[in-house]
Amino acid sequence: MQLPETVAKQIIADHQRRPRHTGPLDGVEGITLDNPGCGDQVTVWADLQGGRIAGLTFSGKGCAISQSSASLMTVTLTGKTLPEAQALAGQFRAMVMGEAEGTPGLGDLLALAGVSRLHARRKCALLAWRALEQALASQPASLTD
Repeated sequence: MQLPETVAKQIIADHQRRPRHTGPLDGVEGITLDNPGCGDQVTVWADLQGGRIAGLTFSGKGCAISQSSASLMTVTLTGKTLPEAQALAGQFRAMVMGEAEGTPGLGDLLALAGVSRLHARRKCALLAWRALEQALASQPASLTD
């Protein structure tokens, strides 16, 4: 499933111009990753409480795809349980890599479905998601239960 191209472009542009959930979270260590091929950089902060993503923010610089993907990620995953977030992340990754069609459950993340045709931009779309994966892996086990 893909959104109409004009809608997808509007969502991407909106999240690039007005990113959501930005800046550090108090008491949470951020994970910073770079995409040297494009010049993208993103830091992700994930606050896991009782197996749920209580807070998810980012800061970064780079192309529209990397920054809108990070913003959309924070909006989509905040409040989700860890299994829900992992399932959505897997669906998003499969869509971006061209391994599966996007599903309606991805919501506005479907705006990035077209990235699957742009091999060099896949890393841009997945940068914040890779940082999130590392941030969640670094959380104490008691927070993920």
